[in-house]
Amino acid sequence: MSADIIDGKAFAAQLRGRVAGFVPAFRAAARRAPGLAVILVGEDPASQVYVRSKHKATIEAGMESFEYRRDPSISEQKLVDLVNQLNADDAVDGILVQLPLPDHINEQRIIATIDPDKDVDGFHVVNAGRLAVGLHGYVPCTPLGCLMLLRDKLGDLSGLDAVVVGRSNIVGKPMAQLLLAESCTVTIAHSRTKDLAAVVRRADIVVAAVGRPEMIRGDWIKPGATVIDVGINRVPGAEAGKTKLVGDVAYAEAAEVAGAITPVPGGVGPMTIAVLLRNTLVAAHRRAGVLLAKDAI
Repeated sequence: MSADIIDGKAFAAQLRGRVAGFVPAFRAAARRAPGLAVILVGEDPASQVYVRSKHKATIEAGMESFEYRRDPSISEQKLVDLVNQLNADDAVDGILVQLPLPDHINEQRIIATIDPDKDVDGFHVVNAGRLAVGLHGYVPCTPLGCLMLLRDKLGDLSGLDAVVVGRSNIVGKPMAQLLLAESCTVTIAHSRTKDLAAVVRRADIVVAAVGRPEMIRGDWIKPGATVIDVGINRVPGAEAGKTKLVGDVAYAEAAEVAGAITPVPGGVGPMTIAVLLRNTLVAAHRRAGVLLAKDAI
């Protein structure tokens, strides 16, 4: 068996296009563009790449992009003050604080300061609670992107056995909540799960978000299962001094067994920014009182 490749890059491009298609009508109704504010503290190279990509995608979608770059020595209180400033800014519909933050800053305090109705990253405890009890809120971008790919590939997910490997607040826990809402039978597993291979092997859907390069082997995968690999790990390449990106799944092995699989790169990664734009558009409509069809994007 050779798995179907789930092209997250193509799906993300379509989603960004749909989002951009709603912006002109919003501009006409609200007399402004949707606005996304991104705060970057420090000079972490990976974070800088992510912020540049987010800025570019936001502008291409016809939205306003507000960037706030701060020195890594900024005090926690000054960062709190900046978030509160953006909370009060009517031009800003979404606020994203790029993580990680410097060690002297309490990330949870900063996230808790964001207005939950502008929390387009979906990390605020209020939005986590809304997701847990089935209320409208903002869902973290990566798991929502994974769900979109699963729905597109499989259609109705009801009754399927799903195993989420990873228990983070950013991916693992919200992913499990989303799958439960789709009427899947959900298991949250992790690096300390006893006989993890056997747990994964029974799954119709495997979502790997454990952060360990190629931890999940091909013989762990149930024949015909759908594999969503959230992992992005940089490891030594074939040439000396070179590196390559791999997921949490041993791709070549798993692709021989699975029914469908996301590649790394080009799978889940592009969905994160596309869903961020989607969440910002939804936030803008809600804040402006402009109607947006529930299933429009």
